[in-house]
Amino acid sequence: MLDHVSIGVADIARAAAFYDRVMAALGIAKVGQDADWAGYGLRCDPGHPDRSYLSLRRSDRTLAGSAVHYAFKAPTRAAVDAFWRDGLAAGGTDDGLPGLRAHYHPRYYAAFLIDPDGNRIEAVCHTA
Repeated sequence: MLDHVSIGVADIARAAAFYDRVMAALGIAKVGQDADWAGYGLRCDPGHPDRSYLSLRRSDRTLAGSAVHYAFKAPTRAAVDAFWRDGLAAGGTDDGLPGLRAHYHPRYYAAFLIDPDGNRIEAVCHTA
């Protein structure tokens, strides 16, 4: 459904250090960074309409503490575990241990973190 998402952060270097770890755990490549931006994944184009892209943008107006929630697809349950473990090691805060969330569906395996800017993020795997 989503083509791309941008997350506002106060400090690109700090946020990139965190997202470098959690995106790598999910197998998502970093595609660039400068003083005001960092990007992960690949942008859509006519030949690749199924791609997804995440950008971090330096902003004085972050949405931390709001109802904003970002969920990233994980290829395996082990990737969800790595996302959570590596996110904690990179300065994130636990917001839900890796595990099944059967109230969504019987195979919904997810973990939740709060990033260094206060954004709530999740990794989810829908397969056994």
